[in-house]
Amino acid sequence: MSKQLFLGDEAIAQGAIDGGLSGVYAYPGTPSTEIMEYVQGSKQAAELGIHRQWSANEKTAMEAALGMSYAGKRSLVCFKHVGMNVAADSFVNAAVTGVNGGVVVVSADDPSMHSSQNEQDSRFYAKFAMIPILEPSNQQEAYDMMYTAFELSERVNTPVMLRITTRMAHSRSGVERKPTKPQRGVSLPDDPRQFVLLPAIARRNYRKLLAMQDVMVDASEHSPFNTYTDGPKHNMGIIATGIAHNYLMENYPNGCPHPVLKISQYPIPRKQVEQIYAACDSVLILEEGAPVIEELIRGYMNNGKPVHGRLDGTLPRDGELNPNLVARALGIERPEGQPIPDVVKMRPPSLCQGCGHRDVYEALNIALEPYGTGRVFADIGCYTLGALPPFNAINSCVDMGASITMAKGASDAGLTPAVAVIGDSTFTHSGMTGLLDAVNEGSSITVIISDNSTTGMTGGQQSSATGRIIDICKGIGVDPEHIKVITPLKKNLDENVRTIAEELKHNGVSVIIPQRECIQTASRKAKAAAK
Repeated sequence: MSKQLFLGDEAIAQGAIDGGLSGVYAYPGTPSTEIMEYVQGSKQAAELGIHRQWSANEKTAMEAALGMSYAGKRSLVCFKHVGMNVAADSFVNAAVTGVNGGVVVVSADDPSMHSSQNEQDSRFYAKFAMIPILEPSNQQEAYDMMYTAFELSERVNTPVMLRITTRMAHSRSGVERKPTKPQRGVSLPDDPRQFVLLPAIARRNYRKLLAMQDVMVDASEHSPFNTYTDGPKHNMGIIATGIAHNYLMENYPNGCPHPVLKISQYPIPRKQVEQIYAACDSVLILEEGAPVIEELIRGYMNNGKPVHGRLDGTLPRDGELNPNLVARALGIERPEGQPIPDVVKMRPPSLCQGCGHRDVYEALNIALEPYGTGRVFADIGCYTLGALPPFNAINSCVDMGASITMAKGASDAGLTPAVAVIGDSTFTHSGMTGLLDAVNEGSSITVIISDNSTTGMTGGQQSSATGRIIDICKGIGVDPEHIKVITPLKKNLDENVRTIAEELKHNGVSVIIPQRECIQTASRKAKAAAK
């Protein structure tokens, strides 16, 4: 088949479609969002009847994918690295239940925190769950790995993690496609109790998972994605994983003079690691993210030979790798370029002109003037930019859904009024349970659900909350007298300030819902309608 130009995310999506995918479940988060968007826009996926709707959060996505696996079909789960924390309960237990149809979990890590709260490395989760990891070094490998990952999952009877990072997700390359495999039919598990994790069954399943570890290692040692290449200079051997292998080869366009072990499938191929360790005086580990392999090798091979990497300072402990950092670790002089002149200033992000969140913060700041600062807890979304000038309106942003629960905790401590600001999509992602806690205890908090009818921060995906927020709040138990809907516009400023001020005085749970469509999605709709 002819080559196509794909982002890494798009290569993964097409590899899944061609690999016999029946359903993809995801929650948007950079740098993983384009995987679902590609499948949603694929004519081939539509013709094949592939399920491709956004989930309310990463946990529901993981569980729905496991349900499709139970029915015998192949499923894909996609989220960014911090989404793994949300999905962790079902993700780890899925390794114990095993699979029926293949399950692949794509976790897109974000070293250097381009759009994230931390530099978390998802490989720790897969190692903890004792399942295989695939980590592509280029877009063709991303496609090929995804194309074959369902079979690997079914062979080892566990989910498989496909771990990528920002540069892999958002860079393009030509990809050679393969013939599309047919989808599997509906078929129930051979063992009717496989997915019932009562203790007696879970213990039996766990022993099966442990027994499968040797099969996983053997698969890695014979994987075409793990390659050992010898070189004439044995003073140093290099182990490179995923995209770090590209950075290595960029420094040696005519071939690396040192032995190189490229690892793109885990568990790490121990025989090949022993081979390079025995052949060389020292070992340099190049891996994007945390020193996962470096720590393993220090434990396996601790017989006095130097092992260099992120732990000993040869490479920085934080941030992305790049060819210059790798060159420095190799002792290669490489031009760094001219320093950025002082006249070039970083432009901080800001809320769009005309964004409804602006009017929310303006009204909230005025309403809070009698109480002073330091009592507004926010969440993950566009509205997080309210922490920056000119608003300086929020005092926390920790994780999805934390605004309501942190406001509740502050109220429990005696800080009242305590305010939570959360977006509509984040509210249905993980804010509802916090609101339930507050209602159950009659907490004195004011919750502002800033509803722009979309998942705006990641590009305007469908929000599970659209048209449902009032009913959800009533169903959770919020007093309807203290559910107020406002329209965040300049002309309504005085009225909105009064509404917020009144609810700040309420000794109980208040919910204020500013409703106004995202300026970006509204603009796109207007342009589409004009065509």
